[in-house]
Amino acid sequence: MTKKIKLTTPLKTKDVKNLQVGDQVELSGKIYTARDSAHKRILNNQLDFDLDGAVIYHCGPLMKKNDGWSVVAAGPTTSTRLSKFIPKLLKKHNVRAMIGKGGLNNQAIESLKEHNSVYLAFPGGCAALAADYIEEVIDVKWLDLGMPEAVWKLKIKDFPTTVAIDTKGNKLYKQNKK
Repeated sequence: MTKKIKLTTPLKTKDVKNLQVGDQVELSGKIYTARDSAHKRILNNQLDFDLDGAVIYHCGPLMKKNDGWSVVAAGPTTSTRLSKFIPKLLKKHNVRAMIGKGGLNNQAIESLKEHNSVYLAFPGGCAALAADYIEEVIDVKWLDLGMPEAVWKLKIKDFPTTVAIDTKGNKLYKQNKK
């Protein structure tokens, strides 16, 4: 039976350990966006931001520059192509969850199990809806990569997700063979 759970970042192992595929998780707190270029840089650099207990959102948001930044749209990107980064990312950093759309490959799923992390799904095509759950743009790192590839630190409230892969490797999606 699926449950509805509210979690606040940073996450601890105990927060994600008992989540099961299909559970509805409403996330609040701070999250980071990261796509391909950001993952490469995270793995190859000393970071000036802390990923301990972090949630990484596979997202290339559309932002608007005002006095600061505001979010126009922030839908998930396809996570399968980011699977290749996940084993190294989880070995190097204490990331507890990732949000995206679609599934992950076998190596990424095994890495989630090994490092007590989960994969949360947010539906594609809902970029404007996702933006409604973002209360604030706290910071941006590596804007030289371009707006969608930069790492955006966002404050979210009750961001609705579904557990798509739990810490035991159970999955909502049909497994990608790659």
